[in-house]
Amino acid sequence: MDTQTLPIFSRKGLRVHLNQFGIHAEKGLGQHFLADEDVVQKIVIAALYGGPSLSRSVMEIGPGPGILTRPLATAAEVRAIEIDSQVLRALASAAPSATVIRGDALQLDLRPILEEMPSPRALVSNIPYYITGPLLERFASVRDCYQISVLMIQKEVADRILAPARHSDRGALSASLQLQFRIQRIVNVPGDAFIPPPKVASTVIAMFPRERTHDEDEVIKLIHRGFAQRRKTLLNNLLVGQQEKRDELEAKLYDLGIPEGARAQDLDETEWIRLHKTLSQF
Repeated sequence: MDTQTLPIFSRKGLRVHLNQFGIHAEKGLGQHFLADEDVVQKIVIAALYGGPSLSRSVMEIGPGPGILTRPLATAAEVRAIEIDSQVLRALASAAPSATVIRGDALQLDLRPILEEMPSPRALVSNIPYYITGPLLERFASVRDCYQISVLMIQKEVADRILAPARHSDRGALSASLQLQFRIQRIVNVPGDAFIPPPKVASTVIAMFPRERTHDEDEVIKLIHRGFAQRRKTLLNNLLVGQQEKRDELEAKLYDLGIPEGARAQDLDETEWIRLHKTLSQF
C-alpha cells in the first residue's frame, strides 16, 4: 500500500505505516507515536500560523515516522533531526520533500542549521519525557534563530512551566523559561492519543522568544539560587554563605516591595530582573 495515500495521523493509518516499515517504539528513546488528527492539526496550525508571521521553514526534532513532518512539509521547508535509524525509510516515504539530518539534537549544533533555513522559522518537537530539561535548554540557547516553538511535553512539566508567580507549582524552570519566552498552552493530550500510550498525559505548548538581555545568564543564576531550597524563604536562600549581610539584604528586598517572608515562587520575571539589578553590587 502506498503510504502517501494513508492518513498516518489516524490510529489505523499509523499502524499500517509502522507495520509496513517494521517500526516498533523504542522504549530507550522514549518513543510514543502521535495518532490523533485533531492534535496533529493544532500543532501544525500553531507552528505555521501561530507566530508573528507565516513560518517559511520548520526544524522538527525527533520526527519519527513522519506523522507531523508530512503536513508540515506541504506548507514549509522542513529540516528533520532524527537519531533513530529504524524510522528513516518511513520518514522519507511520509515526507519526501523534508531534509533529514541523522543525529542527536543534544549533540548537534542547531544554530548553523537554523540560520541556513528561510525565515520566519518554527521549531517543533514531540519531546521524549526523559530529556525534556536538556532539550528545553538547547532550544532556549538558540531562540534568537526562530520565531515560535511548538512542543509536546509531559503535562505535569507543562503545568510547572506555565505556573504564574505565587503559584505552588512555580519553580526555577518556570521562572527561567518565562524570562526567556512568552508561553501558552495549546492543548492537553491524553495518553490514548499515542501508540503505544504513555502512562501520563501530555500538553502541547507554544513558546515565543523574548529578546535576550545582556545580563540574562546572571538573572537565571539568581533564580536558581532563590529556588535552591523550596522550603526556605527567598531571603534565606540568597543569604547562604553570607549571613552577615542579612540586614542589608532585608533592606534591599524591602525597597523592592518584597516581603521578608516571600519565597522564590512569589516573584515574576520582571521582579527577578529588578532584584538582580539591585543585588548586582551586593
